[in-house]
Amino acid sequence: RLSAEMIRDQALAVSGLLRSRLGGPSVKPYQPPGLWEEVSYNADESYVADTGDGLWRRSLYTYIKRQAPPPSFLAFDGTTRETCTIRRARTNTPLQSLILLNDPTFVEASRALAARTLETEAEETDRLRQLFRRVVSRPPEDEELEILNELLRRQRERFAAKPHAAEALLAVGEAAVDGRFDRNEFAAWTMVAQTVLTLDEALNLR
Repeated sequence: RLSAEMIRDQALAVSGLLRSRLGGPSVKPYQPPGLWEEVSYNADESYVADTGDGLWRRSLYTYIKRQAPPPSFLAFDGTTRETCTIRRARTNTPLQSLILLNDPTFVEASRALAARTLETEAEETDRLRQLFRRVVSRPPEDEELEILNELLRRQRERFAAKPHAAEALLAVGEAAVDGRFDRNEFAAWTMVAQTVLTLDEALNLR
């Protein structure tokens, strides 16, 4: 399986959000609120996430507090940096799935990947092929394509019935939302992109 840092970097890279600038100070991407207060004296330290490019730089530049490392890294067996580690463990837990589906970084990356897909002038089936290949590095098989088509259809129906859910999805993260696309359609493609980003084949080498 990809390492914790590579999982995040891959999602940002295929979505087009990853910033490739080399060097510079550490950055603070998204993190659940209140964690630093729990491990600091009198709760006098707070984590303040960066804005702009600091949210999308390579994980190599992420600020690490040893008492409270980024939870998404720990969930994917990242280390606390308190001791040297020759080889990381490789666990498989439900928490990992929850992070891939709910962490703002991955939701935002899914939305950006959906926007890249919708920008193409290709037919819908070709768009699905491009999205799948961009993440998995191979074209989808016919059965996989049928599943993605069915997923897209169901998500369109879902957001048509609940447009407020589409607005909530598109509001996650700081990256600008492209106003050229229909909101419900954009949300439906975001869910498809998120599904492809969380495929076993996108994260593991079997």
